[in-house]
Amino acid sequence: MCGICGELRFDGARPDPRTITDMVARLERRGPDDEGTYTDGPVALGHRRLSIIDLSVRSSQPMVDKELGLVLVFNGTIYNYRELREQLRGKGYRFFSRGDSEVILKAWAEWGEDCPRHLHGMFAFAIRDLNKQTLFLARDRFGIKPLYYSVTRNGLRFASTSQALLAAGNVDTGIDPVALHHHLTLHAVVPAPRTLLRGLRKLPPAHSMTVTADGRMETTRYWRLDASRGTPANSEWEWIEATHEALVRAVERRRTIADVPVGILLSGGLDSSLLVALLAEAGQSELFTFSVGFENELEEKGEEFAYSDLVAELYGTQHRRFTIPNREVLARLPEAVDAMSEPMVGQDAVAFYLLGERVSQDVKVVQCGQGADEVFGGYFWYSQLQEAGDADIDRFAALYFDRDHEELAAAVTTEFHGQDYTRARVQHGLCSTGASDFLNQVLSWDVTTLVVDDPVKRVDNMTMAWGLEARVPFLDHELVELAIRIPPEIKLKSGGKHVLKMIARDLLPDIIIDRPKGYFPVPALKFIRGEVLEFIRSVLCSEQCRNRGLYRRSHVDQLLAEPDQHYTPILGSKLWHLALLEFWLQRNVDRITP
Repeated sequence: MCGICGELRFDGARPDPRTITDMVARLERRGPDDEGTYTDGPVALGHRRLSIIDLSVRSSQPMVDKELGLVLVFNGTIYNYRELREQLRGKGYRFFSRGDSEVILKAWAEWGEDCPRHLHGMFAFAIRDLNKQTLFLARDRFGIKPLYYSVTRNGLRFASTSQALLAAGNVDTGIDPVALHHHLTLHAVVPAPRTLLRGLRKLPPAHSMTVTADGRMETTRYWRLDASRGTPANSEWEWIEATHEALVRAVERRRTIADVPVGILLSGGLDSSLLVALLAEAGQSELFTFSVGFENELEEKGEEFAYSDLVAELYGTQHRRFTIPNREVLARLPEAVDAMSEPMVGQDAVAFYLLGERVSQDVKVVQCGQGADEVFGGYFWYSQLQEAGDADIDRFAALYFDRDHEELAAAVTTEFHGQDYTRARVQHGLCSTGASDFLNQVLSWDVTTLVVDDPVKRVDNMTMAWGLEARVPFLDHELVELAIRIPPEIKLKSGGKHVLKMIARDLLPDIIIDRPKGYFPVPALKFIRGEVLEFIRSVLCSEQCRNRGLYRRSHVDQLLAEPDQHYTPILGSKLWHLALLEFWLQRNVDRITP
């Protein structure tokens, strides 16, 4: 796990060394163990390393293969690198390191632009082919690893974070109206390739891009989730058994691969508890588990230690739990926002940030349960969608969109009204999944689009801010390919995630399996009052916010007058949403660009 960056000049000039230096400096926290740069003619590459596999200098980056004429910068982990290594060795390739990075170079030499199809894992990488004079970029199937880029007048730059590209300069930081519509409608999700900033783009998941010396850029989709219905004859238990086998492969045979200890973020919910149980079932010993909690508020508990302690005791894990004072949450929110490549309105982002700080002192790698709800139908709105009748974009919008187009137009100034971009994008996305039933259309679109830019990005940004690699086994692409075909009526039994609950019956106490779906409790931010309300007011009433001219003042005043009355269908605070977006712009754009 690392941070990568680079530049390719289209005019043949050498990149300014300060550009790479500035970008690498902004990536330091993603890779605290080492750094490196490479320059050759119009290309410069930079890398910050978090040593996970092959800790020796042989796997340092940028990795240069002189024999093949290739240079690599890579962020992520390839879980099938050992199998690929043997396969490529059989084809005559010679290896000088023991890690997964070099396998990518050999895979490119053997399969060219098809090489990402052969990789199982999470990855974002760039390969400079000295013979073809091209730059090849690729991102994993679910976008677990980020890859941003900007096109300047003279070339292309790329990096693991938006902050690195902003630090390099020459980025158009004007607000993209289409992206803003998505952001304010899809609870802060902006589907790739757009971002909120006009001059900043991100490579879509499951895509690669080839860039030539003269500036031609060709983007290719190398994988698509097939959501067509499975064999009707499959019984419920056959689906459960097949899922169990796929989950064991994802959890134990793939995501424990490392030359350092691998821990588990244990919330005490079904998903993370099942990870612990499956690893123990497979014979893993020395399990390291970590839980975080906050002080209680009158209306809500801030921790669920009773459940995580129960699982840790049951399986004898080496367990650590952290209690964070509520006063620390708001005080350190600016740090968490500085680590967000794009604004994230989920209030548990700061929880992951503070948890990452503490866990990174003990381990470099953790597994976590992100993605399980989207893959197996765990959220309450999935059942609502299933019960509402025939497939219809209006039904989806009513249960999912934060705001309809009319309310959005009332929230932002005329410059950003435009069309109902989000409805059109979602309707096209649902119809393109290949699923024969509406709920599997929704789940397929969620897991390939929305999950990328909400929980997955949140976990990557907040953990990598502390040099902590987070692995998400529920987004193993072979597991998802199986799960998406399971009939919705099976997924939604038992109140959702029926398949996972049945797998857990022999592994976990019923109290863990049958308790209501929980969410990362951060009560210090959940209730819009006191210091939280004053923080929001200070952001939305600031001179910067007024001068930006993004929001209609009448709408802001209406929300501030009733701070605890305006919530989205999935129970997000609309007031918090506006404030967090503005605060991110102040911290990440205003402070960097003149």
